Amino acid sequence: MSELKTKSEQTRLRLLTAACRIFADKGFQIATIAEICEQANANIASVNYYFGDKETLYLESWRFAFNRELAQYPPDGELIPGASAEQRLASRIKSMVYRVADDNSYSFAILHREMANPTRLLVDILEKEINPQRLQMFRLIKECLGQAASDQQIQYCHASIMGQCFQLLRLKHMRNTRPNRTPPSDLSDTKAYAEHVAQFSLAGLQAIRTQSNPFQ
Repeated sequence: MSELKTKSEQTRLRLLTAACRIFADKGFQIATIAEICEQANANIASVNYYFGDKETLYLESWRFAFNRELAQYPPDGELIPGASAEQRLASRIKSMVYRVADDNSYSFAILHREMANPTRLLVDILEKEINPQRLQMFRLIKECLGQAASDQQIQYCHASIMGQCFQLLRLKHMRNTRPNRTPPSDLSDTKAYAEHVAQFSLAGLQAIRTQSNPFQ
């Protein structure tokens, strides 16, 4: 690889790294290209060269953050081949908790700001990147509940699991916006919390399965 190409890729990487961090911290509307370029040690023209505009940089920086976090905390972890649905679901839950809790994970923070001040720029990319992850979790929940599980039961269980994971995002937001206020709960032990959410969720699924199939 030529030295020129290497420098070019390094510049693009620095822009993406700075952009996802600043978009997570300030949101699309407030973040500026000038600030991103300053942190990336790049000139403003480089954004136009690599991405075309601020909107495309926003999309690509979210994708960059999301894929980097998945690589760092893989949903299937270190599962052995043939792992049960319960083991695979627990692994995905723990991956989600770790990704949300990590202060260097920015994709969920960007989404949190999107919900507060929607740009609708992420609609298509979310469908492409997140929907496969969501559908996989739906399938695992159905396996845990049994094939007789209704779509409503699956959706409710998924919402319950995600709510526990996103509780960390809410607490992080409170910590960042109200640093002098004592949080309502301490979930700083990420590993312990991840284990709890996984165990609590699997126990809940088993209870629903037992209620639906008492003679199983």
